Amino acid sequence: MRNRVGFWAVAALALWMPAGNAAAPGYHLVHTWKLGGEGGWDYLKIDADTRRLYISRGTRVVVLDADSGKPVGEIADTPGVHGIALAPEFGKGFTSNGRENTISVFDLKTLKTLSKIKVGDRPDAILYDPATKRVFTFNAGSQDSTALDAVQGEVVGTIALGASQNLPQATSAAQFS
Repeated sequence: MRNRVGFWAVAALALWMPAGNAAAPGYHLVHTWKLGGEGGWDYLKIDADTRRLYISRGTRVVVLDADSGKPVGEIADTPGVHGIALAPEFGKGFTSNGRENTISVFDLKTLKTLSKIKVGDRPDAILYDPATKRVFTFNAGSQDSTALDAVQGEVVGTIALGASQNLPQATSAAQFS
């Protein structure tokens, strides 16, 4: 079990920092924060606007202030949590709960769980696509993706993938022009 945020948290913070703050090109250690407590960690999610770092910890998500490393709060009751997705225009966040086959929908301000929604078998990665206003879970056990309407909180479909996808990305058409 890991007791501190490692390379990926540092990489996320380094990418988030304005370029003017960098002393030299490339990645460098900015902070080391000891998390303590039970549970390893999986995916990290940074919200540059609110300056919060979300860290999945097995059965909960720990939320830290990205500047100080101090705890902001916790999203509880997320059995087998892997990923975190944020839809700030709706004030909602989403976690993929692999041991429960659910998504937790939580309030970004209070971190309180608003609802849980059944999805495919063993959801792992999760992604919010602002262009479609959909949340997608990538379900390792059923080798499919569940699409959820982020506004209504309802499953709108399932896409067979034939393989597990752990690092999905949303892109816009503007990126290819």
